[in-house]
Amino acid sequence: MRILKYLLLLILLLFIGLSVFVSTQKANFDVVRSKIIKSPKATIYNYVNDYRNWETFGTWIIEDKGISFNYSNVSSGKGAFCSWEGNDSDGNLTTLFVKENDSISQKMISNGEESSVSWKFKDTIGGTKVTWTSKGKLDFKSKILAFFNGGINSTVGDTYEKSLANLDKTLDYELNTHTIKVNGIVNRQGGFYLKQSIVCKEKSVAKNLKILVPRMKKFFEKNDIVMNGKPFIIYNKYDRTNDLIGLSVCIPVKDSLRFSAGSDIEWADMKPYTAVKSTLTGDYSHTQKTWNTTYNYLAKNKLVRNTSQQIIEVYVKGIDDVKQPSKWVTEVYVPIFPKAVVKKSVYKKSSDSTSVIGTPTPTEIQTP
Repeated sequence: MRILKYLLLLILLLFIGLSVFVSTQKANFDVVRSKIIKSPKATIYNYVNDYRNWETFGTWIIEDKGISFNYSNVSSGKGAFCSWEGNDSDGNLTTLFVKENDSISQKMISNGEESSVSWKFKDTIGGTKVTWTSKGKLDFKSKILAFFNGGINSTVGDTYEKSLANLDKTLDYELNTHTIKVNGIVNRQGGFYLKQSIVCKEKSVAKNLKILVPRMKKFFEKNDIVMNGKPFIIYNKYDRTNDLIGLSVCIPVKDSLRFSAGSDIEWADMKPYTAVKSTLTGDYSHTQKTWNTTYNYLAKNKLVRNTSQQIIEVYVKGIDDVKQPSKWVTEVYVPIFPKAVVKKSVYKKSSDSTSVIGTPTPTEIQTP
């Protein structure tokens, strides 16, 4: 009995000693990790800036199989946010400030603890130097947990190092791995659709699409409008001389709809047309290459581009369907004039001379 008392007293003394030791440790922390990533600065910035991409490289996200995410309608740029709940943690991230292709400032709350998070992107030999910083203050409970896990610098630093390695691997494989297939000539059906149109510079197209596509989907949900197909983009204007791109973000609907004057959402009706279809499997950044591949097909097969119809891109499978960019599917339709198929003349040799029986008669215009 006396031995048991001594043991309990010893345990109590150890606990008091540990508590005193932990309480004297610094509550403030400043964790910094850097890595040179073999991708262009703009590519990395855009990828990190979109919270929907964090599921592909965040170590704490990947390792927690029970985690679930919620995102703001616009998941990139100032004001964007995401929240998560998992077996090991819960929290949220909010973007406070961005400087394009240079830096990002965020606020994180993880398991009740608030910290400031920042990213810095700098061109360097071999790629881009990415620096990830986290600053905050621990309460007593968090200091004890950090102590038993090797210290806050070690635990957070290890997570950052693994996540940066994942980011490098993801960007190298997921963004570069792609296939382009020219499916050939198709008759594309028409139909009703709603659209929102903008004009912007070429470098801003990807950024604007990340804003407008979710906004259109939200408009459908808010107004109980049923989507009748996948979102698609119509390119109304492509002025390389003045660096102006006119495009419409569109979603198919079953019925005709009307909106009040001044609304930026419009109803339209697309007529059926003939086009060369190509399929891109991979990140959206390869769509221009898909266009070029399709145009080469037109030239090789002596097909004529129908400029009265616009080129469209259909987002068959995107980030809402699968997180890996290498698995996204985009269809590109380049309108063409159908070839006229001409019947061959029928020649019949008479007994005294060669005469033509019948004249060449073109059939109706058909696709080959």
